Amino acid sequence: MIEREHELPLVRQAEILKLSRSGLYYQPRPVSPADLAIMRRMDELHLDYPFAGSRMLRDLLRGEGVGIGRRHVATLMKRMGIQAIYRRPNTSKPAPGHKIYPYLLRDVAVERPNQAWAMDITYIPMARGFVYLAAVVDWFSRRVLAWRLSITMEVDFCLDAVEEALAKHGKPEIFNTDQGSQFTSAAFTGLLQDNAIAISMDGKGAWRDNVFVERLWRSVKYEEVYLRAYDSVSEARASLGRYLGFYNAKRPHSSLDARTPDQTYFNHLPQRAAA
Repeated sequence: MIEREHELPLVRQAEILKLSRSGLYYQPRPVSPADLAIMRRMDELHLDYPFAGSRMLRDLLRGEGVGIGRRHVATLMKRMGIQAIYRRPNTSKPAPGHKIYPYLLRDVAVERPNQAWAMDITYIPMARGFVYLAAVVDWFSRRVLAWRLSITMEVDFCLDAVEEALAKHGKPEIFNTDQGSQFTSAAFTGLLQDNAIAISMDGKGAWRDNVFVERLWRSVKYEEVYLRAYDSVSEARASLGRYLGFYNAKRPHSSLDARTPDQTYFNHLPQRAAA
């Protein structure tokens, strides 16, 4: 973990650990063990019932014997970064100074690697706390191109992941996200614009057209996270790194005709096809 007295600068330590720079200065407020247990269960329920809002989650929890009110559920949902997903008119307003971009992938056939990338953030429970996982995914191959963990929802760890993906894999034609404040921020959209990448955003609260990112989170959680009880951020990072390596290189996907994301991505790159 971060050692403030170490000879390495804090920013360099954060880069090595793949932690958000903003996390260096964040003073976490403790979450009660009872709330952590509820959040863990809410995360599981959200995967199974992504359409469930605060009222339904409250009722589902009460049905399991958890005494909780709707406001408390809504507060925990906000902390976890989850919301009910369903098709509805987009009547929301962006955060002050944040521009919302149109969805560019409707009826578009994604037929090659690096044609379109997607990014999302998910909540990761640990034994005593939680972190957030952000991943950049190639739409065509489902390959995880870069990822980062953070103890906050600030934009820095998203920027770090995108910068790594660009450095290692070139750039996509289109980059798709939801309308989260991290993705609508000037820092994030500016990074994409500086690289001449078209920006695409899902409708707020809508069932995402890039549903495969949700499938990635389901795989990560049911095949890795829920089988563990990470004691620290460094342990979570190491274990998730092993799983995502397996996910890319060894795990066959039915949607890819039983090929792995690595096989699908690298075998269809233009230079490989030409060879």
